[in-house]
Amino acid sequence: MFSTLRSKFGIPGVISVIALVFAMFGGAYAAGDGGGSDGSKASASAQAKASAQGKKGPRGPKGPKGATGPAGPQGPAGPQGAAGPQGPPGVAGPKGATGATGATGATGATGAAGVSGFTETLPSGKTETGTFAWAGKLAQFETFRLPLSFPIPLPAPITTLDVIEVGETPGPSSACSGGSVENPKAAPGTLCVYLNEWEGFATPGGPNVVFPSNSGTGAGRTGTVLVSGSITGGDAVAQGTFAVTAP
Repeated sequence: MFSTLRSKFGIPGVISVIALVFAMFGGAYAAGDGGGSDGSKASASAQAKASAQGKKGPRGPKGPKGATGPAGPQGPAGPQGAAGPQGPPGVAGPKGATGATGATGATGATGAAGVSGFTETLPSGKTETGTFAWAGKLAQFETFRLPLSFPIPLPAPITTLDVIEVGETPGPSSACSGGSVENPKAAPGTLCVYLNEWEGFATPGGPNVVFPSNSGTGAGRTGTVLVSGSITGGDAVAQGTFAVTAP
């Protein structure tokens, strides 16, 4: 190697090369030593600064509240919540003022006069009906009497009467026309007796109808009596209905 350098550069050239190499190594060493010295200086400066700063002190007091920022945009409506419980009833309000009285209406028409004393006296033209029945034994020649009572008294006694025999239908000229045992009827001022059964009596066509007071033919204000008798005696049956119309 040296022979090559010597042949190429000569002795002076070789010495120059060697000197250059040493110079380079020396500069590098000096640079490395100087860098270590700068690093030491920097580290010492940092330590001195840290020592001057001291230990961290306590937290300072809270600063004043900053100004309120502008309101943000309204968010979307949430779902409707469940209905709450019903609250207690409120206090009743004061009573309102009384309204004005309305005008008096027109007087209505006078009604028809009622019938006076209907329960005390049967009105003229009105009819009341009833039933009668009797069954038993009669002795020979015994007189049979069966009372007929009028629930509502007649305004006056009547003498017009008719006895409709069993199974008979009153004719159109009769005061009992249109009546029957089931539906007894009588013309005004008339008593009609409708026989359903009449057996064992001395008067097979029906009884005599007499005043209770004097045995005359007719009916008093409160009723009358059916009268008959028995010739041979024995069982007897009387049954039927009646109608009386006030004169």
